[in-house]
Amino acid sequence: MSTEHVADHVDVLIVGAGLSGIGAAAQVRKHLPAKSLAVLESRESIGGTWDLFRYPGIRSDSDMFTFAYKWKPWESDRALADGGKIRDYLAQVAQEYDVQPLIRYRHKVVGAEWDSAAKQWTVTAETPDGLTTITTNFLWGCSGYYDYDSGYQPEFPGVADYEGTFIHPQHWPEDLDFAGKKVVVIGSGATAVTLVPNLAGPGEGRAEHVTMLQRTPTYIFSRPGKDFLASGLRSTLFRLPKLPVLRYGQKAGHEALRWENIGLTVGTYQLARRKPELVKKIIRDQWLRGLTARDGGPGMTPEEAEAYVEKHFTPPYDPWDQRICFVPDGDMIRSIREGYASVVTDRIKTFTAKGIELESGETLEADIVISATGLNVKLFGGWDFVVDGERIDLRETMSYKALMLTGLPNYAYTIGYTNASWTLKADLVSDYVVRLLEHMDENGYAAVRVERDPSVPERPFMELASGYIQRALDSMPKQGDRFPWRLKQNYLTDRRVLAGKIDDGVITFS
Repeated sequence: MSTEHVADHVDVLIVGAGLSGIGAAAQVRKHLPAKSLAVLESRESIGGTWDLFRYPGIRSDSDMFTFAYKWKPWESDRALADGGKIRDYLAQVAQEYDVQPLIRYRHKVVGAEWDSAAKQWTVTAETPDGLTTITTNFLWGCSGYYDYDSGYQPEFPGVADYEGTFIHPQHWPEDLDFAGKKVVVIGSGATAVTLVPNLAGPGEGRAEHVTMLQRTPTYIFSRPGKDFLASGLRSTLFRLPKLPVLRYGQKAGHEALRWENIGLTVGTYQLARRKPELVKKIIRDQWLRGLTARDGGPGMTPEEAEAYVEKHFTPPYDPWDQRICFVPDGDMIRSIREGYASVVTDRIKTFTAKGIELESGETLEADIVISATGLNVKLFGGWDFVVDGERIDLRETMSYKALMLTGLPNYAYTIGYTNASWTLKADLVSDYVVRLLEHMDENGYAAVRVERDPSVPERPFMELASGYIQRALDSMPKQGDRFPWRLKQNYLTDRRVLAGKIDDGVITFS
């Protein structure tokens, strides 16, 4: 690739045009209209996750009333929306806030260098025309935390001998025909439990049978696909003309929906952490009811359902040690009850020409194998950070308020919640960064930084036992054991503390 340097400068540079980046750019446009702004996006379109993943049924597993921005309500009663609807929502936000013209597509950031004398970052990006650079006073990373180029793929013995179709859902073929085929989905996370009911079932174009092959069970809980309060409001208040006299009531309705779901999300998580046995029973009872035959229809006997749930849906850990998977309207449960899908809990011994041989001796025939084995973590875009000529080892840094890193001046990042809607946290970060930039302008500051306090004990950067997090912990920064070096991952608490005083005696300005 040839090297071409194009001089350019903006006040604020955002990297990533997904949910976090579009939201951040919209808030800078709204609250800091005098600042010049650009958004660098490595792909050819906005949407991030919701544009990259195109497998059947791709949807949010967080409710849309909190997954949408707090300042741009989700105007549907659909609580768990599909990827296309989310892309449309982001495109609408980008258009309404005039963000679209600021996005520079096919700009993949590879490095960022801070110059203390100039008080600015020089960011290098790969483009189809070669390398380009752009300087900025403030750099904001909104590229998520996983690798967009490749998903996690274990080395399966014998996979080279397999004669069927083998794919990873992160790179779903547009022309994949699974109609009438035997399909095995390896994995038990959000991707797998979304794929299974969307591949299986009656009707033209569906697979003959789908088997979810898992090593360890996952907590899977059904919630209504439509929010009952949203449905009620849409049939009355939201149908009224958007007249000024009615605007307050409609805004209050959206707020009620949002806080209903915040309460449900936070309450469910807290209940799971404080009374895990109760939450286990609630999830277990839902599965038992869902799998048991009713009124002469398909399904299992109570005894069969009990044994099935014990083997395949009883994880060896507590709820929210790993993320709970939410499914709309029990679609996963229904697919299994009606016989279109099944679950096998076992380990792979080897692939064969026609399928998978398990350690138990059982063989699963498969025309198509989908390796829904998770993500590769790539924090902060995987860039090289250099400060005054010295490369920064991110493993030696510590997070501050879960949005800045020690040793990186004029830099913020957005990483959403893992135990709630991503955007609840992204909105808090946007609010804070806007206030931070306003504070710097009001006081004539050119630089802001946080230095590490050696007296603060280290804690893992992300406190989740999921495999994709555990595989990457050694490459991550650290967090501390107390505020402001650690947030509680609780929206109600974080909302209060992040709204506090900017100049707190820990952060420093110059």
